[in-house]
Amino acid sequence: MKLTKLGHACWRLEKDGSTLVIDPGSFSGESLLDGADAVLITHEHFDHVDAELLRGAGPGLEVWTCQAVADVLAGVPGTVHVVRDGDRFEAGGFQVRAVGETHAKLLPDVPQVQNVGFLVDEEVFYPGDAFTPPGAEVPTLLVPTNAPWMRLAETILYLREVRPARAYSTHDGLLNEIGLGLIDNVLAGEAGRQRADFRRVPVGESVELP
Repeated sequence: MKLTKLGHACWRLEKDGSTLVIDPGSFSGESLLDGADAVLITHEHFDHVDAELLRGAGPGLEVWTCQAVADVLAGVPGTVHVVRDGDRFEAGGFQVRAVGETHAKLLPDVPQVQNVGFLVDEEVFYPGDAFTPPGAEVPTLLVPTNAPWMRLAETILYLREVRPARAYSTHDGLLNEIGLGLIDNVLAGEAGRQRADFRRVPVGESVELP
């Protein structure tokens, strides 16, 4: 399986001629859906879903997401499927399990929105904007490293809880070079501690997964 960082919180997975895109939001650049057979969307925030982009996609595109995003995407030419925690489904040739239902808390007076994470092919887990326990062994974790709703210490604690063989930084599009350097150093330190592969994949670059 080939895993490519498209930008900020958006990733592309490819295997056996099939392409799956996760969270094509407005911070992640252009051409996010090129070649996509299916799309997974964790929640309704605009850095994770660009409704206009999806409205311009072809009618054959299938999207799996939570109910709140499905409401936003009403009228898109593709097919939108609503999933909840525990649901299992096939998306573009990939086997997926939905994990979790709630976005991390922002402020006490700000309601939490829906957020569903995705475990793809029992290999890659993307929690969205949350630190949801995956409830299973996770070889590859896409771990949030920067956001208004989190502290970097939570990233490290999450890595220690999940203990993946590999973890790659996601949700880091708001950082300048100084901030990205900090993320690199913190992930490298924890990688040494756990004897694992924890790092940031630069935008446009890929890694090959077993």
